[in-house]
Amino acid sequence: QATIEQVTGLHIGAGSEEMHIGGIDNAVLKHPHTLEPYIPGSSLKGKMRSLLEWRAGVVGECGGKPVDGKTLGKLQGEKLVAAEQIAKLFGLSGDSDNAELAKRIGPTRVSFWDCSLDGVWSASVKEKGQLYTEAKSENMIDRIKGVAEHPRQTERVPAGARFVFKLTFKELDGDKQLLETLLAGLKMLELDGIGGSGSRGYGKIRFDELTLNGENIQDKLQATEPFKKVA
Repeated sequence: QATIEQVTGLHIGAGSEEMHIGGIDNAVLKHPHTLEPYIPGSSLKGKMRSLLEWRAGVVGECGGKPVDGKTLGKLQGEKLVAAEQIAKLFGLSGDSDNAELAKRIGPTRVSFWDCSLDGVWSASVKEKGQLYTEAKSENMIDRIKGVAEHPRQTERVPAGARFVFKLTFKELDGDKQLLETLLAGLKMLELDGIGGSGSRGYGKIRFDELTLNGENIQDKLQATEPFKKVA
């Protein structure tokens, strides 16, 4: 469990089939009842898994898809070890007929929860009469004319917003190294970001007060170097 703090504005799109003159072009995902923005657990899981697969150097062997049983059959050495770590954390799909593989990999170890707004931060916003989101105006500059074109408004959760982060981590016998892989994934989320428009500075986050079974492991996360070579 931890708190996710937005270092820069966050946009996780909701999609819209309606056009409103003068309205927001790209709305953020919100809870349908409270209208509060939230971070889907699927967004965190998918982005972390993708980053770990790039780190392991197996994206080419996977053909751009998540690690699966066929991919594991192609790999050897360090890549195989790293890919199996990812498979153990996030699970495998479409490999239920391979009993030997299922036994070796075991059950999915991590489950991600949707991240709702931190109650204290949400109450502070309401008390000040502020909004949960901001509208950021954007456009494209014509390189020849030097003028702005195609103006649009993108809705973002502003920097400073805080969300409650939770995941369930099942640690089985022989899984000690999986925690290191999980921490590496969290660290890479901090280094990269979540949501859309990351190349324009959106989605940078920071984990704060990270705990595991009530034990504070924030220092372990801070000390994690995901790209350090281990002798």
